[in-house]
Amino acid sequence: MIRIILACFVFVVSTGSLLAQDKHFTQYFAAPMTINPALTGAFQGKYRIGVVRREQWGQALSSPYSTFAGAVDVRFPASYKQRKYDDAVGVGILFFNDKVDDIGFRTTQMALSAAYHKALDQEGAHYLTLGLQLATNQRSVNYENLSFEDQYDGLNGYVLPSGEALPENNFSYSDLALGLNYTFSPTRRVTLYMGAAMHHVFEPNVSFLAANPDVSVSIPEEDNLHRKYSAQLTARFPVADNIYLTPRVLFSAQGPHLEINAGTNVRISVGDYTPVALYLGSWARPVKNADQSIMLDAIVGMVGIEYNNLLFGFSYDMNVNDFTVAANPRTSFEISIAYLGNFENEEILCPKF
Repeated sequence: MIRIILACFVFVVSTGSLLAQDKHFTQYFAAPMTINPALTGAFQGKYRIGVVRREQWGQALSSPYSTFAGAVDVRFPASYKQRKYDDAVGVGILFFNDKVDDIGFRTTQMALSAAYHKALDQEGAHYLTLGLQLATNQRSVNYENLSFEDQYDGLNGYVLPSGEALPENNFSYSDLALGLNYTFSPTRRVTLYMGAAMHHVFEPNVSFLAANPDVSVSIPEEDNLHRKYSAQLTARFPVADNIYLTPRVLFSAQGPHLEINAGTNVRISVGDYTPVALYLGSWARPVKNADQSIMLDAIVGMVGIEYNNLLFGFSYDMNVNDFTVAANPRTSFEISIAYLGNFENEEILCPKF
């Protein structure tokens, strides 16, 4: 019972409320379609395959809070005829899953993304992109892992059968996201990305009770998934012959919650004629909670390696808020892998860690 209570408490501390739980990755740039559908096909190549896995709260729970995303997207010309501008189309599919095994709570999503990359000049230095993402989601919980007040017999614990009128333990709902992105590449070695997105456009209700009308209880408005607004900014430029700097910022606001990820990655080529590069990165994540307090949630470190068209990254969150410091300050890590097929720029892969 203590383990179940702790799992629920961790949910509340880390996300503000269980129903407000949304996609969350430290290496959000390794899963770009999760933050903005306009980033579908936003790379220099023909196709991209990427996966990222996050493990969180392993020190507090017997089974860590696990999150996974996998995506495939392709980019192709908008027209194969002779044209003045090099417009392009991006399409992709995204799979997302997170779970807490201690209480059997899971969220699974399958999403289709599409984006139109409009060239604003003949040289292809300026692109304006509009993206759309349609998704179907499923949520489930295992009631066998939960205990209720009427099951307590006063002596042996929670051993009695429960008389709670419980709804079905799984349901599905649809979702919609829109995005806009601007790309500026004055040279092949310098690129600027800036964009904004809106997720949960219609604010779907994510209550188990709302999905089961046979259970006669009132459904509070708070069970609607808040619309999420985000904006991202990324720059990439050389600071030496074999060194690139990639500062980036991601701003997200959802209901009463706010999160900012800001930091920089450095890419260092290993020699002039080898297909190997190393990455080092660090950034900070301040957040605002439901009580309107602002605090520094985590400081992140990352290392990565690039070999030909394959990218591998590992990041570690050092949580610094009061709760996680008391439990254990080292609570989260992520692993990501990305592959870019038919890459067109031999100088540097894009997007970068």
